[in-house]
This record gives sequence, C-alpha cells and structure tokens, in this order.
Amino acid sequence: MKIIAYIAAAILIFFGVLFIWGAGGNQGGGWTWVCGGALSVLFGFGLIWFASRKPKVEGDTNVTLKVDLPGQTKIEAMTCKNCGGMLKAENVKMIAGAPTVECPYCGTTYQLTEEPKW
Repeated sequence: MKIIAYIAAAILIFFGVLFIWGAGGNQGGGWTWVCGGALSVLFGFGLIWFASRKPKVEGDTNVTLKVDLPGQTKIEAMTCKNCGGMLKAENVKMIAGAPTVECPYCGTTYQLTEEPKW
C-alpha cells in the first residue's frame, strides 16, 4: 500500500511541476495552471507524509488462548523430555505461533508436539 502511495505522489508532484512550468506561456489563464499545479504538488507531498507515518503501538498486547477439549479428557503432568523435571504452565510460551517449553531445571528449550490419540 505504501508503494502505491509513493508512486501516486510522484505522479502528482511531476504533473504539478509541469503545470506550474507550463503556466509561463503567452496564453491566458496562467494563474489557474499555477494554482492547479501547486495543489497537485501539495497533495503529492501530503500523500508522502501520510504514507510514511507509522501506526501507533500501545504497549504490550496480551493474547489469551482458550482451548475447548472434547469429551472426557485426561490431563497428565508435563515433564521435560531431557531431564524429566516437572513443568508448569508458566514454562510454556507461544513463540511464532507454536507452543514452546523451556525447562527451569536443565534449560532445554523445545517445541511441544501433539501425538495422535489412536
């Protein structure tokens, strides 16, 4: 979207300068060409300013993920694959959309995988 805005701004500025330059001829109505060219140049620079603005970011965003488990579900304690230490919910973090575990005992970090139930 920014690229389109920059291209449109360049076209507006180019034609605005041509209108202003072309107003110096011997034909009547030169001020209308100057005003039209000036408006085109101003609108082009305004479009560049609008496209270069950065969106407002308001602090950290917390995402809550709720899981609806089907039927009877047996919850088992999680243990580290490396050292066998007990893991808590605080040790599981979402990194790049994947659940990742960091063991507080041995420091091993690995991605959680769901094994098939059949």
